[in-house]
Amino acid sequence: MANRGPSYGLSREVQEKIEQKYDPELESRLVNWIIVQCGEQIEHPPPGRQHFQSWLMDGTLLCKLINSLHPKGNEPIAKISESKMAFKQMEQISQFLKAAEVYGVRTTDIFQTVDLWEGKDMAAVQRTLMALGSLAVTKDDGCYKGDPSWFHRKAQQNRRGFSEEQLRQGQNVIGLQMGSNKGASQSGMTSYGMPRQII
Repeated sequence: MANRGPSYGLSREVQEKIEQKYDPELESRLVNWIIVQCGEQIEHPPPGRQHFQSWLMDGTLLCKLINSLHPKGNEPIAKISESKMAFKQMEQISQFLKAAEVYGVRTTDIFQTVDLWEGKDMAAVQRTLMALGSLAVTKDDGCYKGDPSWFHRKAQQNRRGFSEEQLRQGQNVIGLQMGSNKGASQSGMTSYGMPRQII
């Protein structure tokens, strides 16, 4: 974590709102998935936002995670460093983020490196990992390990094909959005400005 003093006023309120979005139950599910997906003897971190942050902060687990979602020999990150130097660790986080975007995670779902490195927005880190897990379950290419119910499947494209005959028949149908001669009418309406007659 960076050497920063406590924040006050509006900055503190904003930080508290960001911290409220963090989900401890989701943290537990993500930790279990990362351990199962990487398939190594990885130590389970103690529960809590700070422990989760320090567990992922060096970027090695994230790189192993994205590599495990690809077939052997086709991993996006060739060399994973165990370096303790800050710039190397931040570089690995950036490599993970680029690989996740190439994998299919939307840019709007991807966290910034400082969100994890400085612990500014761990909810954004959770959001990225959830999007990655959902994408892995949806792809169903045999690389995903773990319980499929941990993540929801993304909606997939369902293209429909119509023949020329069906399209021609559709042009002859007048939909109710076009209007109808049934239902409400203006009969019995008084002209503009006239008082309403109560009988």
